Amino acid sequence: MDLSASTALVTGANRGFGRALAAELLSRGATVYAGARNPDQVDLPGAKPIALDITDPASVAAAAAATGDVTVLVNNAGSSTGADLLTADLDDIRLEMNTHYLGTLTVARAFAPQIAANGGGAMLNVLSGLSWVSFPEFGAYCAAKSAEWSLTNTLRVQLADQGIRVAGLHVGYMDTDMVRTVDAAKSDPADIARIAVDGIAAGTYEILADNAARQAQAALSGGVSALYPQLPREGPALTGQSPGASAKGTPRHSIRDSPVGQTC
Repeated sequence: MDLSASTALVTGANRGFGRALAAELLSRGATVYAGARNPDQVDLPGAKPIALDITDPASVAAAAAATGDVTVLVNNAGSSTGADLLTADLDDIRLEMNTHYLGTLTVARAFAPQIAANGGGAMLNVLSGLSWVSFPEFGAYCAAKSAEWSLTNTLRVQLADQGIRVAGLHVGYMDTDMVRTVDAAKSDPADIARIAVDGIAAGTYEILADNAARQAQAALSGGVSALYPQLPREGPALTGQSPGASAKGTPRHSIRDSPVGQTC
């Protein structure tokens, strides 16, 4: 995809990774709308600030009506409450789902017709290694990101015949305000933004931006016991395999021992 001829809208573009994405798209020659709840907070030369609260359908509809020329949509805006699914306030859990799942869906529904009317283009949903692996201490975030990944798969199938290619970006910790208190290795948002925009240009469906994301995806093939070795040993798999047989060589290390455990 020739990004120099594109018009992009990035949600949550006033800071952190969203700002890095908007800056990278600008560097490729794209016209960029920088969406933020408070557009006055957008400090990015060349970008066009636009009011956009993805949890407010009226705000999303107003942003779609105010543009008209978007061909690339980047769903980046997010939240991280640290909510535990069993003990946290349900309002915090709802915030995670309303932001990552329903917010992304609302924006996609508003802008997909616009992208299609402009001849097609691309949509990028910023996901996480925690779309695939769940940690209880980030339970609400993990559930919301998992739902967003499922949404991404559905959108890529439904929008393909409208000329819209939908990608998902999976990445571990980045050096942003969202994880400023986390003591772990973090990627430079500008580096991940370059990888993400390269993926959009190349038409990649799943953009695995770092080792954490690659290991999270690979871990899925090991099954539940490999992902969560702290669980009681499970019975034989009901796959037609004889009860006495067992899968050999299944890794018994915890996913937390790998860089996937540093994912957010």
